[in-house]
Amino acid sequence: MQGRVENRRGEGRRERRERRAAAGVPRLPWRRIVNPFPPLEILSVDQLETIHQAGLRILRDMGVEVLGGRAIDHFERAGASVEREGDVAGRGAAGLVRLEPAHVEELVARAPSRFELFARNPDRNLVFGDRHLVFGAVGGPAFVTDIDRGRRAGNFEDFEAYVRLIGALDVIHQEAGGPLEPTDLPVETRHLDMYRTLATTLDKTWQCLAYGRETVDDAIEIACLARGVNREQLVREPSLMTIVNTNSPLRLDGPMSEGLIEMATWGQPVVVTPFTISGAMAPATLAGALAEQHAEALFVVALAEIVRPGTPMIYGGFTSNVDMRTGSPAFGTPEYVKAQLASGQLARRVGLPLRSSNVTGSAVVDAQAAYESEMSIWGAMLAGANLLYQGAGWLEGGLTASFEKLILDAELLQQMALVLEPIAVSDDELGLDAIAEVGPGGHFFGAAHTLARFETAFYQPMLSDWRNFETWRDDGARTATERANAIWKRLLAEFEPPPLDPGTAEAIDAFVERRKREIVPGG
Repeated sequence: MQGRVENRRGEGRRERRERRAAAGVPRLPWRRIVNPFPPLEILSVDQLETIHQAGLRILRDMGVEVLGGRAIDHFERAGASVEREGDVAGRGAAGLVRLEPAHVEELVARAPSRFELFARNPDRNLVFGDRHLVFGAVGGPAFVTDIDRGRRAGNFEDFEAYVRLIGALDVIHQEAGGPLEPTDLPVETRHLDMYRTLATTLDKTWQCLAYGRETVDDAIEIACLARGVNREQLVREPSLMTIVNTNSPLRLDGPMSEGLIEMATWGQPVVVTPFTISGAMAPATLAGALAEQHAEALFVVALAEIVRPGTPMIYGGFTSNVDMRTGSPAFGTPEYVKAQLASGQLARRVGLPLRSSNVTGSAVVDAQAAYESEMSIWGAMLAGANLLYQGAGWLEGGLTASFEKLILDAELLQQMALVLEPIAVSDDELGLDAIAEVGPGGHFFGAAHTLARFETAFYQPMLSDWRNFETWRDDGARTATERANAIWKRLLAEFEPPPLDPGTAEAIDAFVERRKREIVPGG
């Protein structure tokens, strides 16, 4: 009998939780964010200039190895010093490119310090530069995980679900080039299915993949179809962004160079991000790693500006340290935060917007994942970042996209967005009448000033559970990760893609199917 009574009580608690859940997940509405705080400058003027000049000397004296004939040709025609190495087995044409400091600075100065990115929904257009701040989602992991099914290879079903969640979370301004790799799709054509999903599920801006000319060109065509514009208008009103990584130290690979050239040809923004992990792909000192990062970033910007002067570019910093015990990259560390702060100064030194990231090396959604992400986000804010890439969902050093981490990070981003709002100060906000009404020793719960703000005074969190232990235990005793699991499932069930003209969807479908037949005839 006692067991049956306890069971009925348990069902009552579940029903109450479900009723509360039916009220919806508390989320901030879509808004553009401007960081009102001046960036923290960790380097002196002399230190900043020393690192800048060191990066220029690297490009003049050591150079960068370039794989890809088109990129080498562009540099040669622009007057760079090129030592051709011939064809490298399996990688095509190669050459060592050196640039004079004045030439680098002249080329980099062509890139705008601020630009706009145009979405399918004009209300979702974004500004990069000045103190504007854009939150992006996780992009690129090979694996996906949640606490129900565990870690698994990325697949298209999870890809589609993750994209829908990105659409449901308004604090995430931009998709980031595929939240996970759908490894169950053919390698040759999977980018087409990815682009179709991104273009038809989201009315936000999305990123394309940079590995190769055709991969970028397909994205450009789909972006044109989604917005109903031609390529000339897309040049004037860019809609795509991509990430170009250098193969640190001092190498630009062929697929990356081809993707960069195609993006620049059509005036689409590129985020250049050297992978300068200190102690592995860069010197085991922050100053040395930053000098190498700076050289590689300026080199890629220079190539884009050679191809098309005025191409929008973002200076990416990803310098961190390695765990010297294992050789694995470490993230959210003091070294990572200091590198972000310095990267902000270097980006401003050359007049470019800054990309940073929300990162963690934790393999699961735990306290390590939370504090490393919090460290990363604060480092980005203090550095004056304009784009927080990998802003929500990154886990395991970028190997895995987590459904629960997506919610945890979205909560952090929502809180940060509110931190960046100014404090309102007025007679009404000061509440002196309320203080006089309550008087010494009273409380403000029933004051008119409080009641007038009962629903809006404070942020309603998605995840936080501010109750005493007994109440928390009796109501299910769920951790933040378990609550995040319930939230993403509810958001996924409730999400409806924004409207898309049927003719537009049909045109995108037709293009994707035609390109698949061209890439894999008879496939």
